[in-house]
This record gives sequence, C-alpha cells and structure tokens, in this order.
Amino acid sequence: MIQKDEFAGNYVVREDSGTTITLTMNQPKNRNALSSKMMSALLTELDAIATDKKVHTVILAANGPVFCAGHDLKELKGISDCDGHAALFTQCSDLMMRIVTLPQPVIARVRGMATAAGCQLVASCDLAVASETARFATPGVNIGLFCSTPMVALSRNISRKHAMRMLLTGDPISAHQAWQMGLVSDVVADDMLESTTFELAEKIARKSASTIKIGKEAFYRQIEMPLDAAYDYASSVMTTNMQTADANEGIGAFVEKRHPTWHHK
Repeated sequence: MIQKDEFAGNYVVREDSGTTITLTMNQPKNRNALSSKMMSALLTELDAIATDKKVHTVILAANGPVFCAGHDLKELKGISDCDGHAALFTQCSDLMMRIVTLPQPVIARVRGMATAAGCQLVASCDLAVASETARFATPGVNIGLFCSTPMVALSRNISRKHAMRMLLTGDPISAHQAWQMGLVSDVVADDMLESTTFELAEKIARKSASTIKIGKEAFYRQIEMPLDAAYDYASSVMTTNMQTADANEGIGAFVEKRHPTWHHK
C-alpha cells in the first residue's frame, strides 16, 4: 500500500497500535512536501483505513524538522501544461476531502513548520496537537501563487480576519497563536507531543466507533447549512442515532452507573 521510491524510501510509514494507526510522512529531505507521490501514498493508506473497522483513530505525523512544506515547488515548476497543474491541485483537494470524509477521526501531530498546503493539511484534520515550537503559514503570496486551496480549509477553521491576515501577508504564526485562532486544538511541550497525541487518540478510540462515525459526518454536513436546516438535519441524525444498539447501551450504562460495552467496535 505504501508508495516507495528507489532512493527516497517509503513516502508514508504506517504504525499500528491497537485501534490507533499512525501515518508518518517520511520525506524529511524534501520537507515532507505534498508531491504527487506523497499524496498518492497518503490516499492509498486512508482508503484502506476507511473500510477497516478495527481502526478507530488515525494520527498524521511527519519525520524530520518540518511537518509539511506544502506543494513540491520543483514539481510544480516542472509541469508546463494547465492540465498537469489542474491534476495536481485536484489530487490535493481529494486528499483533504478524504481526511474530512474518513469515518475515523484524524489527529495531526505537528512538530516544526506547516506551510501552505501543509497548513491546509493540519486544518483539514479533525484535531491537531502542536508542539510549542511549531509554526504555521500560508506564504504563497510571497512567491506569486496565492494559497487559494489552503484558504478553503483555513477559512473554515479560523475567523475571516485572521485567515485573511495569514493569506495576505504570508507571515508565520506560532503554535500558541494557532491555538488562540482555533487552527490547532492543543499545544504541548516538545517532549510531550507524541504521548499527548496518542493519549488523545486512545481516549477517542475507546468511544463507540459507530457513534463517532455518525457524529463526524454530521458535524461537517451541518456546519455549512443555514441554522434552521442544520437543526432539522441534526434532529434527524439524533433520531437515527437513538435507534442504535450503542445508544441504548450507553444510556442504559449511565442510568445503571456502569461502564458501557459497545456493540459496534
């Protein structure tokens, strides 16, 4: 499943730990850029995970000092035709949508810089845990290529003014600024990054997998709806959820003051 280059090795390394899977981007010499091969490797892994009921949570990490530098500019420069560029940007959009539509929650584990499409990658994940030294930027404006596709995920995570400031100036922000803006969910000391992220993933993995799947899908669908439509939709989701075995078990366990035993692992 993992794409491999004769000289660069595995693009993505998968590590299984119980019901949590860690996917580690493994091109540190290329700053884990989202080349076509890197994106293909990630898509292949995510497609396999999507149908694997044994996987409850996914951690997205990176080897090396840079989390992800965005698109591979050498690759972009080497493409001379419009169709080639369109195919690459479509592939990137497909990757981001795959993360959002994946049944399992995806947690970005961020150390180092996450720039342009790398920042988009973080914004597309359901949660993001950043080390204190992590930084984030959408600096495309500095090279004449506005971060238009990163803008989609960014503007759905943080306020318009904060998003526009990042997009118009290209200035990097710190991990703590990213947390204040809502781009990341947690900021921890560098030496606590791996353990904190894994503990968060395991905490979620212990919940009912079917309930998490229902909730994640509903979250992203309702958030783009008008308020009244969102309430109508969410009410129908809760009605359906209420009929599941896990909802019956969970409510029963709460009333009976015991730990639930989920039917759908």
